[in-house]
Amino acid sequence: MRWSRVCIEAIHYALPEERVSSAQLEERLAPLYGRYHLGMGQIESLTGVLERRFWPIGPSLSDAAAQVGRQALEAAGVAASELGVLIYGGVCRENLEPATACAVADQLGVGGEAVVMDHANACLGVLNGIVTVANMIELGQVRAGLVVSAESAREIGEATIQRMLTENSLETWKNCLASLTGGSGATAVLLTDRDVSYRQRGLLGGVAFAAPEHHRIARWGPARGLLGETSWVMETDGVAVLGNGVALGQRTWRRFLREMGWSADQVDKVICHQVGSAHQKAILEALAIPAEREFATYEKLGNIGTVSLPLTAAMADEAGFFKSGDRVGFLGIGTGLNCIFLGLEW
Repeated sequence: MRWSRVCIEAIHYALPEERVSSAQLEERLAPLYGRYHLGMGQIESLTGVLERRFWPIGPSLSDAAAQVGRQALEAAGVAASELGVLIYGGVCRENLEPATACAVADQLGVGGEAVVMDHANACLGVLNGIVTVANMIELGQVRAGLVVSAESAREIGEATIQRMLTENSLETWKNCLASLTGGSGATAVLLTDRDVSYRQRGLLGGVAFAAPEHHRIARWGPARGLLGETSWVMETDGVAVLGNGVALGQRTWRRFLREMGWSADQVDKVICHQVGSAHQKAILEALAIPAEREFATYEKLGNIGTVSLPLTAAMADEAGFFKSGDRVGFLGIGTGLNCIFLGLEW
């Protein structure tokens, strides 16, 4: 995939105020930890996640997504009426139908001939949305498009703790520990045609690569099927996800460099999907990327699903991590397994 007309005009984010430490979550698991003689601090030790944010009970996902979407539009001076497409890319959605994007579009005042839809692809939903909008801009179908997402980890965290205590099993603890690293937040990415872009931050190209033979190693959803099921679970084979995810990342990285016409040392900065310390260390070592070229947020925010990568990019920009003209890689790896790597000129 190569694009010549596409710019990422704005990336904005929102975070809940409530901070929940890993120690607070583990205190609730004291009976389980006592039975199996597990020392406190397992989440921090195994994942590097110290805390995460939780939304308050009440506000909807579409409220959060619309709020940050409005901020992105206002910052770029783009009116909602100028959007040709709006995509909601979150794992967390308000309904099976209609699309959560419809509620966001209603709040923003997007309608008429605009394309309004959801994209769902585990933690890659926002990146998939970016690719869709970029293709539409490159084809001349739209001049501007907005991709939004909001993720909430409170509900799955509560369900996971209850399941761990009820089943009182070391196997359940091991399979479900990753769900306790989840965090909450919202993001919005505004893309425009280069002809109307103020920032001229080019989205140059990218690649997608899949290994669907590994789709069983992690899942989040109804325990026994979609219809009529109220019990939700999140289970992850951490060893399999790490090993197979890194292997897929290596294959995607080689294809990405060929597609972009870059050498590895020409990639000035990277933003990876935020999972935890083990994944960060493994992927950077596998791709031979120096740690100082990557900006991380997982320690204080956990894994916010589709929000993690764009939110981290926005925070990196605020911190002055990127320099004008930097070649930047957005490296997304999601359950399934799927990869999308995108190349930008900052």
